[in-house]
Amino acid sequence: MFLLNGQPLSVGRAFTYMGIQYPANWLQLASEAEKAAISITWVADPVRADDRFYWNGDINNPKMLEDRLEVKEDGSPLWEQTYDPVTESMVDTDVQVVTRGLKHNWTLQVKDTAGKMLAESDWYVTRKMERNVDMPVKVAEKRSAIRAECDRLETAIAACTTVEELINVVSNQNWTE
Repeated sequence: MFLLNGQPLSVGRAFTYMGIQYPANWLQLASEAEKAAISITWVADPVRADDRFYWNGDINNPKMLEDRLEVKEDGSPLWEQTYDPVTESMVDTDVQVVTRGLKHNWTLQVKDTAGKMLAESDWYVTRKMERNVDMPVKVAEKRSAIRAECDRLETAIAACTTVEELINVVSNQNWTE
């Protein structure tokens, strides 16, 4: 982005500097020397952190890694509530409110991916059970590899102690095709 006295300038937008009005296309048409003459500099846009792991793309604001049991201001447990038609009010259930962390959510994602990949060949399992027709070796090997990768990822996710470790794990998934 272009900066003038530390303030960003929008390309394609007119601006005024020291009483001079510059047209909307000036930044595109001006030479580097002309821009430098009035102290316009170029600074690369900041890299946005991955929103799957950080709030608002801010590397200094990671999402919660572990699950958290929620509590009220007084420290007592926060319980899920349901509507009771008899009393016509909301009442506590016996389930405590839990905010799920990244590790939980990524583990669910891994299991979902494995389940969808296995679903493509589940009919072989059904056929084996119903008609005793053997599953092709390649299919059995592929299913075994999918389950192994799922197990590997679940174990690796559970072992993560930082968001950066989790990013490394989920960035290195090795599902067979």
